[in-house]
Formats: sequence, structure tokens, C-alpha cells
Amino acid sequence: MRMEGWMWMVYVLAALFHQVWSSAEHHHRDAELHPWALFPWRNQGRSLARMKRDWIIPSIRVLENSKQVPEDLVVIKSDKTFSGEVIYKLEGPGVDQEPKNLFEIDDKKGVIRSKQPLDREKHRSFTLKAFALSPSGERLENPTTIEIVVLDQNDNKPVFTQRQFVGSVPEFAVPGTSVMSVSATDADDPMTDNAALSYSIISQESIPANAVTKTMFGINNETGAIYTRDVGLDREVVKGFRLKLQVADMGGMGLTAEGEAIINVSDINNHAPQFSPKTYHMKAEENKFYTEIGRVNVTDRDDRGTRNWEARYSFLPSSDPKRSFAIATDPSTNQGVISVLKPLDYETQREHVLLLTVENVNPLSGRAPKLQPSTATVVVTVMNKNEGPYFREDPIVIKAPESLLPGATLTSVPAFDPDNSVLSYEIFRDPEGWLDVDKLTGDISVKRAFNMRSPHVENNVYSAVVRVTDAGGLSSTVTVKVVLEETNDFPPRLFPLSNSICRGVSSTRHGLFLTAVDEDRHPHAAPFIFELVFDQSVNWTVIQVNETHAVLQPIVELEAGEYAVTVAVRDSGSPPKSAHSQVNVTVCLCDSYGDCKSEAGAFLGSSVGISFIAVIIIIACASVLLLLLLLAVTLTACGRRHHIKKGTGLLVGESEDDVRDNILNYDEQGGGEEDENAFNVDLLWNPHDAPSPPRSFYTGTGVPRGKQPLRRDAPHNLPSPIYPRRPPANPTDIEDYINDGLVVADTDPNVPPYDTALIYDYEGDGSVAGSLSSIASGSSDEDQDYDYLNDWGPRFQKLANLYDSH
Repeated sequence: MRMEGWMWMVYVLAALFHQVWSSAEHHHRDAELHPWALFPWRNQGRSLARMKRDWIIPSIRVLENSKQVPEDLVVIKSDKTFSGEVIYKLEGPGVDQEPKNLFEIDDKKGVIRSKQPLDREKHRSFTLKAFALSPSGERLENPTTIEIVVLDQNDNKPVFTQRQFVGSVPEFAVPGTSVMSVSATDADDPMTDNAALSYSIISQESIPANAVTKTMFGINNETGAIYTRDVGLDREVVKGFRLKLQVADMGGMGLTAEGEAIINVSDINNHAPQFSPKTYHMKAEENKFYTEIGRVNVTDRDDRGTRNWEARYSFLPSSDPKRSFAIATDPSTNQGVISVLKPLDYETQREHVLLLTVENVNPLSGRAPKLQPSTATVVVTVMNKNEGPYFREDPIVIKAPESLLPGATLTSVPAFDPDNSVLSYEIFRDPEGWLDVDKLTGDISVKRAFNMRSPHVENNVYSAVVRVTDAGGLSSTVTVKVVLEETNDFPPRLFPLSNSICRGVSSTRHGLFLTAVDEDRHPHAAPFIFELVFDQSVNWTVIQVNETHAVLQPIVELEAGEYAVTVAVRDSGSPPKSAHSQVNVTVCLCDSYGDCKSEAGAFLGSSVGISFIAVIIIIACASVLLLLLLLAVTLTACGRRHHIKKGTGLLVGESEDDVRDNILNYDEQGGGEEDENAFNVDLLWNPHDAPSPPRSFYTGTGVPRGKQPLRRDAPHNLPSPIYPRRPPANPTDIEDYINDGLVVADTDPNVPPYDTALIYDYEGDGSVAGSLSSIASGSSDEDQDYDYLNDWGPRFQKLANLYDSH
């Protein structure tokens, strides 16, 4: 250290010289303080000239745990003491920094002392700074550094790093096999013998006790490694050892500590598993699988629960060629659990003989005896059970044309019964009722015609279910999928069948668009071919627009009016179907928007019409005539009302309103266009009971002459009661009006009884309409055929369309 302007003098205390020279004599002489040590600047009485020089102050060594406290460590002096008073100060750890109050300095003499014992394990050294100050606090010299080193004492004994060390060694290990290592620590200075450790084994105890008495383990005294010293470690004889350990410092001569080590003898697979017993008998129910049928047992002397003990079972492939069985190991008992992997058939094989082998999961050790693997025989007897019938194919797919007729056979769905019992077939589900099945053979046939428009047909596939039942009541089902193939069953229908076109417009701008609808599907529908029947429609033509539409146009200028054009439309089916339809076309005059004008508008707008004044006169005349007609009708009604006699009824007397007298006998007018004679309208006469009487037999009222029925619940020839004549003005009184009329009719003695069969006048014979007694028949509209209405002309077309849609 560089010293400028001052000189330090160092006094070394006796304790320090004792450590340096290690003798009591030197210690005694040090107490007298040799002049050369106290004043290093003097040399044998000669004074040295003062000059600037570097001083290196050696470290001050202090022994820890010293009992002589306070203890003087060193004295420092500044050469400024020759020129004035000097005050010494000390700073650093152990003085004014943590740990505080370990050192102090005499501010007048410069003596540094230790105030209390030091502990090297806490603080190995201290670095302090010393200052020389004037009384005013001014620094007289630059500070110097003083290092105090604490010397170690063997005051800490070693300690094992664990309370108990645990290791293992395989059985039959050879001498010198490393088992484990133990370790200890010492808080003393590792650079001294105070921390030089030595390990040893004090005692050995076998588990169980006295199983092994010879010394089996040794330890390296420097590293603590434990190893085997002798042979004879057998897991079946001894399970482990407990060793008592010792560690000492000073190379084994100092302080000591004790510990414990547990050494387990680990198992090796030196024992093969053995079956016990060798033969087993088990039973298995046919057609029942994934179920346990029995267990086999083995013994193994290796450590239980380890892979050296765990067994692995297997079948010899020759004894189970179909792999119908499986075996697994129960981890808790080490038993082999045998189960059926595939259904067994009693009729095919009633007994199975299985050969088993067993081995450990871990391979057998080389120290194990050389033995053949243990084997066992398992005899499995199959128990018979009533087996239900089954179908080998599910679903069964059938392709059939849509137009297949009822009664046709589709396919056969034979089922198989392992017990060869009699089977019975039935339709289990058939939503449309289209199929039938033979109860004995299982042949499926068509019961009703197919309809591809059915909601139960999806993607041309119709599904049904057939069930088969054996004699024991066991059954199974199969799905039958009928793939319907489209056939050309329906001809196309033309639309529209009536419309109007404008007269006097160029042929490129007028015409009737036609299309067709076919209930069949592709490829039996569009494209359609439109054609005219030329011998009936010579003034018209059909122009094909696309695959589904055409235009009907006149080829000559036509007068306004209605025209019937026969058009034929043909589909693209195989074979194709066609239909002829009559299209009613109205040719009319059109306005500027292309809409047909009314007849009056057309007449007024034509060049040959009459004047507007003439039209007004015609309308006025018609109105006058209408008023005169209404007046005449009103007067006639009033006159008749005054002719009704008081107290007479509606059915008798001289009243002109007598209902029976007002029945008029008209001439035979026929029943329509097809009636050449007349209708036979015998409403209540049953022609099946008796023939109709001759015409002269009836009166004008429809009652046989001289056979007027009389009421037996009232006297004869009494006047009829007065019937209510005027209908009520208020609709709520209609019920009272009707009830009053019923009461009067019930009390009228001149009215035939309510249960009398009224026979109306004979209207002729030979009517093609037949008897109206068919009204009471049980037939419905669905059973009637109204197609003939299409042949009666355009005026009946609407009626034909209504019944066709119905």
C-alpha cells in the first residue's frame, strides 16, 4: 500500500506471534515487543531518512472462538504524531457496519481490539479502513486498509445429508456390485483437516433378523460408496439389510456422527410360473360370446406384484384355429381368465380342447433353472340352445318395374334355422300393402300395383320388412328394398285446353302457348312432341318451341269466334305414349294492350255497327218493357192472394195456390242430347219389386186414380186448417214459421200420412239414364268413370275437368 506523508507502526500481539512461531518462548518474547517489530523503520540503531515509500501490511490472523476478549490485535501509528496530536478512527464491517461491535480502536493510541469471540462459519474475514485525523477532524494521512482473517477451529461435527439412506441390490449379485452412496457435510474449513471426512459401517442387521450373519457390504471411507463384499443374496431368504453408518472429521480422528442405510434385495425372474392343476373342464353356451367361462391358476415364487411374477397366457394355435377363445390375466390374482370370442355352434362342434402355455412378462433370468414352459389342457363343452332363424343377407335388394302386375313373384327370402325347425314367414311392415309373402317358402310377390308417387318411395326405393318365426317362437326380420324402375305408364296431358288469341295480328306475335304434363318421370316424360291432326285442323299449325312447349297458331286469317283444334302430344318413353286433346281457341278483337274486347265493345268498335243514338233508343225500350213485365207479375200475385178462402188449407179447396193442383203435366222433352225417348223418373218406385203401372193409372198429381191415401188418425172430409202464408220479415222468425207449418200439416186431415209412398207421374220409358234408384246405392264418385264427358263437346269440358280433378 502506498503511504504518503506519514508512517505506520504495527505492534503484533503475543497471540498472533503464537500462531506464527508456535512456541511459548516466542510468545513470551513477543510480549516485550521487539524494537524491530515495533519500529520497522529502524535498523540496528541507525535512523532511516524519511521518504515516501509503499507499505504492505500483512493480514491479521485471529483465532475463532477466542476466550480472551477484549483482545488487542494490532497498533497503528502515524508519523504526524511528531508534529501534533493525532486522533485514530476505524470504519468497516464489524465496526460501524453489520455485524457491528466486533472491533474497536483506541483513538489516542491506535490499538485495534476484538470486543467478542469471532465465528469463522459466519464471517471468514473483515476488511477495515483506518484514519489519522487532526483534533479538528481534518485527515492527516490517506486511510489505510487492514484485513483481519478468522482462523478455523474444529468446532463443528459432520452431519449426514439424509436421516436414512435407501437402496437396493438384485439378488445373487456378485461381490463388488455397487449398491448406493451416502454423503455427509462439515461446516468447518474444507481446506483443513477439520472437514476431512471418513465413512465406516458400524453394524449390519438382516431382514428378517439373523437370515444372514456374515458381512455382506463394505463402504469406501472417502466417497461413502457402499458395495457388496460376499455372495448369498437370495430374495427368497433375505428381503433386505439395515446398516449403521458413521462419519468422522480429522480423517476419522475427530468429531463423529451416525446414520442409517436400508438396502433391499430386489427380485430377479429366476422362477418360471407353473400351472396348478394341469387340466380344466369348462362349459360354454352356444351363440353367446364375450363372456367368461372359467379361470386357470399358476404359481410363481418371484416377488408378487412385479413383472417377474405377472403371468402371460396364450393358446397353442393348433388347438384354436378359428380363434374362438381369448384369455387375459387378472392383475390381482394372476389367474388366466378364459372367455368366448366368437359364437360357438353346438350343431357344428360340441367340444373344444384347448392347450395353454404361460410365461412371465419379464424374460426369465439366466440364473433360473432350465425348464420347459408349463402347459395346461382346457376342455370346453358347448351347451345346446334353441337358436332363432336368421337371414344371410340383410337388406335384400330387389329390382322391379313399376308396372309389374299383381301376383308376379319378386324374389325368395329363405331364412336359415340352425335347429332345422319349421319356419313361418309374414309381412311385418308394408306401409302401402304392395307385397305378399308365402308363409312356407318365403317367396315375395306383388299384392297391389306399385306407384312411384307414393310418399313411402324414396329415391325410387320402397322398403318393407319380412319376419320369420321358428317353432319355438324365436323370430328375426329382414329389410326388403324394392328398387322401382320407371316405366311409361301415363300419356302426357296437354295444357291449357282453352284460351284466346287476337285477330288481325301478324302470325309472329299471336298464338297460344301449349305445354304438357306427364305423371311419369325421366326418361319417360319430356321432351314432348306436339302435332296437329291435319284432317280436322287444316287452318292451324303447331310450332315446337323447346322440349316442353309449343305454339298453336292459325295459318290463315280467321273470323272472330270459337274454334276447336285437336292437338296430339307424345312423350319420349319407351315405348312412347301419346294423347289427343281438343283445344278451344277463341279468336277475338283485341285492344291496344292485347286483351280481348267485350262483345258490346267489339260491336261498337266495328265499322258495321249502328249509331250511338240508336243504341240509346234500344236500351230505353227494353227498360220500359221490363217495368211493364214487373207490374204485371205484381198484379197477378195480388189477385191470387184475394181468392184464398177463409178457413181452407193449402192442399185442398179452391185456392189457386194449392200445391197439388199446380203440378203440371208437361210433354216428354227427353233427358239431354243422348236421350232419344224420355227419362224414367220413378223417384220412389222400386222397379225391381214390380213393373211400372200404365200412364192412365196416374192422376195429374202423381197419385193413382181412386187410390188417394187417407189418414186414419183423423175424421174424413174435415176442412183443412189455415197454413201460415206470409214468410217472416225477420230472419230470426224463420224457425217459428217452419214449426207452425209443421204443426198445421200434422193436424190437416186431408194430407196423406207422412209415411205414404208418393208415386209421381209416368214420364216415358227407354231412357238411357236408367232408374234413379241408384242414388241410394253404396257406390261413390271414385267408382264412376266420367271420361265420356270429354266427348260431349266443349260445353261439357268444365264439368269433365271438375269430375276428373275430383
